[in-house]
Amino acid sequence: MHVPDGFIDAPTSAVTGVVAAGAIAVSLRGARRELDERTAPLAGLVAAFIFAVQMLNFPVAAGTSGHLLGGALAAILVGPYTGVLCVSVVLLMQGILFADGGLTALGVNITDMAIVTTVVAYALFRGLVKVLPRTRRSVTVASFVAALVSVPAAALAFTLLYWIGGTTDVSIGKVATAMVGVHLLIGIGEAAITALTVGAVIAVRPDLVYGARGLTQRLKLRVNGELVDAPQAGPAAAPAAARSHRKVWITGLVTSLVLAGFVSFYASADPDGLEKVAADKGIDKKTEEHAAADSPLADYGVEDITDARLSGGLAGVIGVGVTVVAGSAVFWAVRRRHSDDTSPTNTNTTV
Repeated sequence: MHVPDGFIDAPTSAVTGVVAAGAIAVSLRGARRELDERTAPLAGLVAAFIFAVQMLNFPVAAGTSGHLLGGALAAILVGPYTGVLCVSVVLLMQGILFADGGLTALGVNITDMAIVTTVVAYALFRGLVKVLPRTRRSVTVASFVAALVSVPAAALAFTLLYWIGGTTDVSIGKVATAMVGVHLLIGIGEAAITALTVGAVIAVRPDLVYGARGLTQRLKLRVNGELVDAPQAGPAAAPAAARSHRKVWITGLVTSLVLAGFVSFYASADPDGLEKVAADKGIDKKTEEHAAADSPLADYGVEDITDARLSGGLAGVIGVGVTVVAGSAVFWAVRRRHSDDTSPTNTNTTV
């Protein structure tokens, strides 16, 4: 659902740019409370993973494909504020390096793909986990539903923005029907990817899943016929947890590299939901050439490499590497700022 330049007029793009900038500023402050020594490294990895999986377009209907948006996944794994930042980092890398999503439409894309998906998904997710049984399976089920709903919600948000500032005169009712219809199908794929990923992380390190915090129950032991809480793990468990954390990070990075560098070659070549609707309904008549169209990585290929498999694979690997470095730098800086703000030497008490 990457909106190119020319779909939305300048005034609307400017307003969404202000909205996006404000949301990012709020998210930077909110992420300080979400990020800790466990989730700061994971957040950069989540951004890289979203970048990789967004390269894997899957068929959803005749001549139409879809790909992960990632807002639900990021919000559930690392928190809603950090989730907005994760998807925003991905969109920024895609727009600047790969000419995917217009630069003048960056505010539109962040508003639609980062803010709307994250807010809708996490609000629904929190509501579901409050009413469902307090189990890990419930977190996975809530992840599926939240991700499913977030995609047509983003489609509706785009339709609203196009109704306000679209550059062509088309029936907005027909656009809304087409957008929601195809993105309901794409939402199923989004939900499956999100639930599988959240479930996989919960299986090995449930403490790393932000959305599962406070839902885990103490292990029970039967003593003299009665169930009692098992003792808490002592300091000796910390080294094992640290090793497990590194294992999760390495596994996630390798998976992202394989998906972007190899599996992406087999992704569907059909236009995605927005591209298909734009072509069918005529809302792409004033599409403008991307400002970064001459980038050496434009269209997810490496300039001057003629072998399509090698070119696309290298571009994917470069994208994952740049995204994980940029994302990790942002999140460590946010985490460090939080640590500095809460350190005893910076805490003033007014008497």
